[in-house]
Amino acid sequence: MNKEQLIEEFKKEAEGYFERGEFFCSEAVAQTINHLLGNPYDDNIVKMASGFPIGMGKRGCLCGAVSGGQMALGMAYGRVHGEPMDEKMFPAAAALHDFIKDEYGATCCRVITRQWAGDNFQSPERKKHCIEITGKVAEWVAKRLIEDGQVELAEATE
Repeated sequence: MNKEQLIEEFKKEAEGYFERGEFFCSEAVAQTINHLLGNPYDDNIVKMASGFPIGMGKRGCLCGAVSGGQMALGMAYGRVHGEPMDEKMFPAAAALHDFIKDEYGATCCRVITRQWAGDNFQSPERKKHCIEITGKVAEWVAKRLIEDGQVELAEATE
């Protein structure tokens, strides 16, 4: 499997979790990137992402997919107590933010979903839009991690 196919596979994985109703945006991205990285964290890592959907507890703030993407970047570049900050962490986090802002004009959930204000996923169009953003974030993070050597193609396809 080549890099592009692998990235597409992980994009589809994240979209599928959301589309099937198994996870919301942030949870889907966290689960997918943990899988991409070879599951360095057990499945409970997704619990940390559960408060972020629909703009942090349905408040419409930071897009949940972006929150999940930031958590996923932390899986690769984050630190534990006593370690120095990885020099790649902040630039990667900023780049993900800027990518979504460039794509959608904002990173705020209520702004990028304003045409469905108050919809709460009643319309299939709103859900489709959010599934698309979730896939784009997972795709962006997967691509970044693969290109940075955080993921070996052979490992990810096993």
